Amino acid sequence: MSSPTDHLSPQTVADLLAKARTEWQQRQPDAAERSIRQVLALAPDNADALRMYGVMAQLRGDQARAAEYFLRVLPVWPDDSDLHVGLGIALHERGEIEAAMAHLRRACELDPASASAAFNLGEALWRHARADEAIATLQRALALAPAHLPARLSLAKALASQGGIDAAVAGFREVLRHDPGNAEAWFGLSNLNTVRFDATDAAQLRQALARGGQPPRHRELLGFALAKALEDQGEHAQAFELFRQANASRRQRVHWDAAGERRRVEAIRNIFAHDMPAPLDPALGREAIFIVSVPRSGSTLVEQILASHPEVEGANEIKDLSQVIDAETHRRHSAFPLWTPHASAADWQRLGREYLARTAPWRKARPRFTDKSLVNWYLVGAALAMLPAARMVVVRRDPLETCLACFRQLFTEQSSFTCDLDEMADYCIDFTRLTRFWLQRYPGQVFDLEYETLTAEPEPTIRRLLDFCGLPFDPACLEFHKTSRAVLSAPSAAQVRQPMRRDTARSARYGDKLDGLRKRLRDAGVWTD
Repeated sequence: MSSPTDHLSPQTVADLLAKARTEWQQRQPDAAERSIRQVLALAPDNADALRMYGVMAQLRGDQARAAEYFLRVLPVWPDDSDLHVGLGIALHERGEIEAAMAHLRRACELDPASASAAFNLGEALWRHARADEAIATLQRALALAPAHLPARLSLAKALASQGGIDAAVAGFREVLRHDPGNAEAWFGLSNLNTVRFDATDAAQLRQALARGGQPPRHRELLGFALAKALEDQGEHAQAFELFRQANASRRQRVHWDAAGERRRVEAIRNIFAHDMPAPLDPALGREAIFIVSVPRSGSTLVEQILASHPEVEGANEIKDLSQVIDAETHRRHSAFPLWTPHASAADWQRLGREYLARTAPWRKARPRFTDKSLVNWYLVGAALAMLPAARMVVVRRDPLETCLACFRQLFTEQSSFTCDLDEMADYCIDFTRLTRFWLQRYPGQVFDLEYETLTAEPEPTIRRLLDFCGLPFDPACLEFHKTSRAVLSAPSAAQVRQPMRRDTARSARYGDKLDGLRKRLRDAGVWTD
């Protein structure tokens, strides 16, 4: 018997491939994808079709599928720089960082003249706090292609993370000289939190917003930047309205279930109120100092203080703890925290050792390290079951100021609770209730650090913090602003390069705009006038 495709010639496959390329060039991605699928149905190992399908998957944001297809064709074109770039991007987005770096470095070796390869490697290096190498790599990209605006933007961000604020400002301004309405550059300037916009800047931002036609994300970036420009002009009522509009736009794209989060917090409290198995190794995890906080409440400052100590490396917002917990959740086919009562002492030790193995690169130069992931506050009980000798530092700021600061900050899609003041209040209330529980449950392993006390009484507070962490006092911690290291939290990167400030409160400037927030926090018992 003959196969239904026996009559198909190589020319048929070639014609379909050509059709797909034409459709792609004519910006008909759905049609192009249908044509490529026809090719793969007829010739499943056709390398050109596999590669094209990988590119399509990557542009749709399906990085897992893109990596799968790029890996299938890599043996066909092992020395293709662009293929290594695409694979490096896909692996990076999947969290396979070292493999991604290897492919991006290989792309640069294969084609030293490729600005795209240098840009993507530099971007990946910057995102993982390898700022010095990132800066050099991005500068090479710009030497190859001076008009490469994404590379110039990334270089400005990398310079800011290293404390090169003036150079970062110049970089953002240079982008705006070439592209006056560039939303990323305007937001990058505003996000430094040390640049004051003047009336000319505000006028240019209004013009950029009035042009229309931008994707929602860009309009939101411009809206936040203009709101901060209006704050600099003392126009707080108008600024608040812009923050509200930009957040409302963002809220349409993100999902947040406040009631579900409340149930999760209650489940964590109820389960960890019971004793966990006695640890097999009580000394496990002494290396780790976890920083537990809501965004914009001083966690980056506290990390900078600790990272100024000669025994501590600041790792920024790493994801290893949640990834270890998520992998165990997947393995057990049960949601966290429901599986935790069934975990044995050996299970917890296994997870703790896995976490320490994953974070070993942060201990190459110094014996201790900080982990300030913003989801740490959910995971304190699990982390202490895994790492009984670890230290937890709860950083809290006046809830009213915290909620306002988050509402004024455009975060990534993961921090979707910041789009609405009521939802932000719910998040802050949940955080306060759960961290109070952790402080009561683990008094010797959890430290309560109030931001306002730190700024008012820096030396005694820092001495208490270091003592809690088992670190000898070091004067460098008082002069944290002189410490050279990459700080990936853009709003804080410039602020931690300055001596301690006490003038960070803003809520009074917004008057009755925050009355509903004040009442909600007061009624929950987490804020007083």
